[in-house]
Amino acid sequence: MKRLNNLYQQIISIENLTLAETKARKGKSKQYGVQVFDKNPKEKLAELHKTLFERRYQTSEYTTFTVYEPKERLVFRLPYFPDRITHHAVMNILEPIFTKAFTNDTYSCIKGKGIHAAARNLKTALQDQDNTRYCLKLDIVKFYPNVNHDILKALLRRKFKDNDLLWLLDEIIDSADGLPIGNYLSQYFANFYLTYFDHWIKEQKEIKHYFRYADDIVILSSNKPHLHEILAEIKQYLNDNLKLQVKDNFQVFPVEARGIDFIGYVFYHTHTKLRKSIKKRFAKAVSKTKNKATISAYYGWAKHCDSKHLLKKLIPNDSI
Repeated sequence: MKRLNNLYQQIISIENLTLAETKARKGKSKQYGVQVFDKNPKEKLAELHKTLFERRYQTSEYTTFTVYEPKERLVFRLPYFPDRITHHAVMNILEPIFTKAFTNDTYSCIKGKGIHAAARNLKTALQDQDNTRYCLKLDIVKFYPNVNHDILKALLRRKFKDNDLLWLLDEIIDSADGLPIGNYLSQYFANFYLTYFDHWIKEQKEIKHYFRYADDIVILSSNKPHLHEILAEIKQYLNDNLKLQVKDNFQVFPVEARGIDFIGYVFYHTHTKLRKSIKKRFAKAVSKTKNKATISAYYGWAKHCDSKHLLKKLIPNDSI
């Protein structure tokens, strides 16, 4: 694999920092940090450029808050300036490089992918009923908090040889334990951390039907014992190479009997249903919150599965 160089100067250029600031502010113009930045934007960008050029950048202190849906998580947040602008500047240059390194089988936080692309491709795979009779479903124990910094840095050095860039990435990586959820770069670091595993699955193990959304993994096969063999090998690979553990709630089961609960849906060979917990939240949003934006989001989710009767019941006049 060719190692890339001469990227740091592109990242810290005034032109790229200006573009990064434009992207970072989208939908956030009323936030306090943006309003403070807007008092002297040119001076702030010049200051950031100088700080990065002289390699004096240090990640600011995180603040945290807790979200409870779809599950309880601690979310980390950085100031708009200099950190969120810096992260966007990095990703302006590195995003296409990271994306090119990923296999076609990973879907989270990638432009043109996402939940609906994963759902669409899983439905297509399930049309091959003979070779998708059984499913292995697993995820990883506390994936984001357990990402090993030394391993992540070593993987990045397999891809990049720009010492200035690696200094900046190391500084961001070491700013918190594991990968902080909510940090813009964390989602790309997370995908990159597993990308060599993805290639191992596809190219060495020659798994045809493989789907990964963050650390949620689905593998389909015609052979149940084969899936148990693959599970054992996955456990060993993740432990030996990435210091990660598979959760004990892994499942190997016939698709026809129970369906594949993945990315908010339950997939069968002949149809797809909305996950029960999401269906309940949808009904609650309709009956109690009356928030049109929330209801529209659930409606859009439901429209991508076989939910005709559910939608008629919850929104009888299709009135959103």
